[in-house]
Amino acid sequence: MQIVCGVITISDRASQGIYDDLGGPAVKAAASGYGWQVVAEDIVPDDRSAIQRAIRKQINQGCQLVLTTGGTGVALRDVTPEAVLEIADREIPGFGEAMRMKSLAITPNAILSRSLAAVVGQTLVLCLPGKPSGAVECLGFVVGAIPHCVKVLQQVPTSC
Repeated sequence: MQIVCGVITISDRASQGIYDDLGGPAVKAAASGYGWQVVAEDIVPDDRSAIQRAIRKQINQGCQLVLTTGGTGVALRDVTPEAVLEIADREIPGFGEAMRMKSLAITPNAILSRSLAAVVGQTLVLCLPGKPSGAVECLGFVVGAIPHCVKVLQQVPTSC
């Protein structure tokens, strides 16, 4: 099954053109490397409504998987988890737990991450850190579970 994917960068400064978005392209390259078809890319500010609009837009474009990068830290403007959970049908805690656990072997600051995964309709939304290397690493930590999760959400028959 070909996974249709979208990437959303969440950053006040990148959305304003103050600096180049590095996270989105890094996540897109990783997703493409896994054989996923990236059909949508957006850059939005750290704003709940903007984040939710971008997710809904990508779902309406046919994305079965939406990867966000940014807004998962502890800064006051970091609202990605709250924005996603407000529109989610359910959270999948294991994704965030695995990302933090594996990241702790790399940096003690991983404990500050609020990365998570949630289901919005039939779409898996995965919230990754904003640092490009951290986003790609965290995606790699959970990539094994993503195809099965997407198949189940899309109601594609699975072997187990």
